[in-house]
Amino acid sequence: MMQHDQDMTPANGPDRGSAAPFAQDELAGRTARLQRALAAHGAEALVLTGPENIYWATGRQTAGYFAFQALVLPVQGRPILLVRELERTGARVSTWLEDIRTWQDGEDPAQALAAILRELRAGHVAIETEGWFVSPALFDRIRAALPDLRWTNGSGLAEGVRIVKSPAELEALRRAAAYSQAGMRAAIDACRAGVSENEIAAEMTAAAIRAGSDAMAMEPLISSGPRAGVPHATWRRRVLEPGDPVFLELAASHDRYHAALMRSVWIGPPPAEAQRMMDVALRALDAALAAMRPGRPCSDVHDAAQAVIDQAGYGDAFRKRIGYSMGIAFAPDWGEGAILSLFTGVDQALEPGMAFHLPATLRRFGAFTVGASETVILTPSGPEPLSDLPRQMILR
Repeated sequence: MMQHDQDMTPANGPDRGSAAPFAQDELAGRTARLQRALAAHGAEALVLTGPENIYWATGRQTAGYFAFQALVLPVQGRPILLVRELERTGARVSTWLEDIRTWQDGEDPAQALAAILRELRAGHVAIETEGWFVSPALFDRIRAALPDLRWTNGSGLAEGVRIVKSPAELEALRRAAAYSQAGMRAAIDACRAGVSENEIAAEMTAAAIRAGSDAMAMEPLISSGPRAGVPHATWRRRVLEPGDPVFLELAASHDRYHAALMRSVWIGPPPAEAQRMMDVALRALDAALAAMRPGRPCSDVHDAAQAVIDQAGYGDAFRKRIGYSMGIAFAPDWGEGAILSLFTGVDQALEPGMAFHLPATLRRFGAFTVGASETVILTPSGPEPLSDLPRQMILR
């Protein structure tokens, strides 16, 4: 049977919001903006199931987000959070919500969600249909439980409001960037012949956590030798040798807000072509940053970088976007790349308060990767890089 938080919390239980990452007013402002977007959509309620969107709206975070959870937000009135019974206490302390419902192990959460929507008497409900955490089978059960309801796709409503960050969110990003820089410095210092990728990973991760990082949404990327030219490869016990390229990237976290950072290392002098490619990558990054101004389309930033790369003859070594939005992240991704990309054809205008990761990388696939990245906040006057670590290739 679904239970209400106020019915089940012992008198001496933890205080509501005692571990909330943001002030109550900050989170109330976010849900109010989302309710305005919902009203424009024309639905009477919104069902959010993605952990990033639920966290953004409520502060709710847990390692148990693999179990079904949903935030039901009526177009007017207070939100209702539905979580697994085991998660009740965590939901209570991490949010300011007054209405938390639970489903028990062995129960069908689709029925618990349906009961909430019946209670609201909503005839038109928008629900996220493009998330990773609701299977097609579960979604079918939800709709089958309420056959007379009008369902529309609510994917993108929360993301559209999340694109521009509040001052509190930007401060979290700056703190995360400081943790990433601490981890990157430690990793660079650990790079030398005879050291394993695992040792570098241990130094990087330990330094970021000691600096203050929370759990990271994705593991750091650390690869050497030929695997340094394989996208998204990471540590596998390999011992560094003279002449090796080393690729380093991580995104540390402050209250689930992530800031990524990437640098290139070479054990000994690099080949001439690798150094040329590194120089081109840095020029491309500079061009992208120069194009990042409020009011310009996202595509301008990518096109500026692509022009530098193409002119140098390295278009085939790039093959990707120059950047993507950063902010809240849960595994399996550390970015908000599904929300907004810096890429050709993206007409969304840049606005102050947006944040992006710009990895300017060139690869000889299966041989090496070179380049550097920055996480930046867009201000009224242009981009604010969140790292002051030198971008040049580090020679060890």
